[in-house]
Amino acid sequence: MFDMMGMLGKVKDLQVKMKEAQETLGSITETGESGAGMVRATVNGKKQLLKIEIDQDLITPEDREVLQDLIVAATNIAMENIDDKVKAHLQNATKGLMPNIPGMDLNGMFS
Repeated sequence: MFDMMGMLGKVKDLQVKMKEAQETLGSITETGESGAGMVRATVNGKKQLLKIEIDQDLITPEDREVLQDLIVAATNIAMENIDDKVKAHLQNATKGLMPNIPGMDLNGMFS
C-alpha cells in the first residue's frame, strides 16, 4: 500500500538536501583552457568566473584581440563543463531520498 505520510517526509528530506547541496555549489570548480592552455578560466557551480590565467607570452599589445578571443573561449568551455559537475553533485546529495515511481522523472530537477 502507498504510504503518503512517508512520501511527504521523503519530499521534505529532499527539499532540505537540495537546499544544502545548492548552497555548496560555490565550492565546485571547473577550469576551461584555450589556445593550447595559454589561457585558463576557472568558474564555480554558481557559474561565477573566479580566475583568469594568461600565459606571459600573450601579453603584448599586438595580441590583444587574440587574447580577448581566447579568454572568451576558455570561459565558455569552463561554463559548459561545470554543468555536469553540478548535476552530479545535486544527484549525489539527494541519492536515495525519492522512491522509484514509474512515470515520475525527476531528472529535470538537476538540469
